[in-house]
Amino acid sequence: MIALLLAQTIAITGGTVYPVSGPKVADANVLIRDGRIVAVGTNVAIPSGATRIDAKGKWVTPGLIDGAGQLGLVEISVVPATREGSVQGDTIAAAFNVAEGINPASTLIPVTRIEGITTALAVPFGNLVSGQAVLIDLDGVTIEQMVVKSPVGIVADLSESGKDDAGGSRAEIAARLRQVFRDALEYERRKTDFGRAQMRPLAASAGDLEALLPVLHGRVSLIALANRRSDIETALRLAKEFRLKLILAGAAEGWEIAGAIAAAGVPVLVEPMDNIPGYDSLGIRYENAALLAKAGVTVALLETDTHQSRNLRQQAGNAVAYGMTWDQALRAVTLSPAEIFGVADRYGSLEPGKVANVVVWSGDPFEFTTGVEHVLIRGKEIPLKSRQTELFERYKKLPPTY
Repeated sequence: MIALLLAQTIAITGGTVYPVSGPKVADANVLIRDGRIVAVGTNVAIPSGATRIDAKGKWVTPGLIDGAGQLGLVEISVVPATREGSVQGDTIAAAFNVAEGINPASTLIPVTRIEGITTALAVPFGNLVSGQAVLIDLDGVTIEQMVVKSPVGIVADLSESGKDDAGGSRAEIAARLRQVFRDALEYERRKTDFGRAQMRPLAASAGDLEALLPVLHGRVSLIALANRRSDIETALRLAKEFRLKLILAGAAEGWEIAGAIAAAGVPVLVEPMDNIPGYDSLGIRYENAALLAKAGVTVALLETDTHQSRNLRQQAGNAVAYGMTWDQALRAVTLSPAEIFGVADRYGSLEPGKVANVVVWSGDPFEFTTGVEHVLIRGKEIPLKSRQTELFERYKKLPPTY
């Protein structure tokens, strides 16, 4: 029994530790047992027989959390057989939960996690109400082993792309959402009448209306995709009207009304490397994340391209280059998303009792030349191998040609 316990005890020693929940600690140890952090500090005793990871001269942070993408839900974007993140022909798909469509064996998962991302939001896409997003750890052979929280929120599209599911007008997006919200509340009041077909037709199926009730009672977030200032204002208006727990995603023009977003207490998921204007976001700018944070908005950073999710730390580095402080950026890819997604009691910082998702870096994680030395997910060290590293090893020495 003692040998088994020690086999599950890991000590990361001598590194500069960035807990996120507090100031950095130089020459510190992180002690992990049974997948949880036991202690962090300079005077942490290391049990005899513990597995040691030498982090002297290295940086130690929590694993990064990506607030978007379809990891496990898509493999090859142009091949429909490998896409599992949307429901066809149902513009209100609130009951659609992506969890059982996740492929734990996806080749994109190892590519992402060996770059220091240990947790990600798997998000449905398409439709006016896309479905339920779930938070997953990037390790596990079964869906049950991967899922951290399900659902985190229900996704609604208030952006330009949502128009197609609302008759081609942003005004109809808002009108349809209001109607389906009201119908869900009416369905809740009159379930018996609904079962007896003694009600008018409702705006969605019983399953979808039922799924919306936790949102309308503030137990589950509405994740609203909105980029244009007016769309963000519509989302804020709906949240106030129906007392929703709102998360804004995208918010490319959010900097224009950062004060209003902060006053509403609404967090924002931002991709800081976006700055190319379009009709959906003419006011887009690199400084968006920094200006939102300066106004007091809780900001989490994300990488929306699932095949480039590994670039989350580059997104954070760009946010620093355009006005975020380094500490703000680290928080925006660790503790802030954990808070926004309702798992900060377990994730997002290096503190006793929290899940041991930990990364050891060769230096500053937001510097392009920094490498990942070790990745631990739930206290298990992950081999730094992926399909890409295997292909590199296979072809770095080509056979002679004659």
